[in-house]
Amino acid sequence: MTFSQTTQATGRRTVALWLGAVALVMGLVAASYAMGQGSALDTDGDGLVSYTELLMAMPDMTETDFATLDADESGALDADELTAGQEAGIIPAS
Repeated sequence: MTFSQTTQATGRRTVALWLGAVALVMGLVAASYAMGQGSALDTDGDGLVSYTELLMAMPDMTETDFATLDADESGALDADELTAGQEAGIIPAS
């Protein structure tokens, strides 16, 4: 392998690592944004938002709306379900 080939290979690895780092940071930013809404609603700090917790912030929330948001039927909303609720316009964006 020549010096030029070594330099090109190193440059490609550097770019690949840089792009991977950017993707990781973007994922963390998106997750922290989604959890920001959740942490404001999650009054008991368990990482999930129950119907009671959501009702305290949104008194007009119906059990039917909550059940619609609770895609995995766990009885509580996780970050993905909260984000989906915001995108659907059911939960106001913070």
